[in-house]
Amino acid sequence: MAEGDTLLNVLIGAAINVFGGPIIPFATVIGGAVAGYLQGGSREEGLKVGALAGLVSLVPLLVVGALFGNVFLGLFVGGFGVPRAFSGFGFVILLGIVVSAVVYTVVFSAAGGWLGNYVKYDTDIDI
Repeated sequence: MAEGDTLLNVLIGAAINVFGGPIIPFATVIGGAVAGYLQGGSREEGLKVGALAGLVSLVPLLVVGALFGNVFLGLFVGGFGVPRAFSGFGFVILLGIVVSAVVYTVVFSAAGGWLGNYVKYDTDIDI
């Protein structure tokens, strides 16, 4: 793993995010930290590679979310016998889930990228 190979580091961080997410709490921070540690360079590069790892890992999360999001979409259009006056709640819930997914994956992974870069250059921890 070459230092500065952004694509490889992003894919490694995203793989940790996707496969560790169902098992490890805050796996996005760990995936971003690994990507930021491997990337090296400045803190901005660690932040960038962590955010990119979060964006890549967001794609499978949104695909799975779209499969399960049909329930809220049904509420949005007033299906399932729900009065149309309540159909806006489905949209609010769906929007809240999407925003939460973006914050959880991208922002936490970017913070992990910054943290991984910090660990590499400013601590005595050698991984």
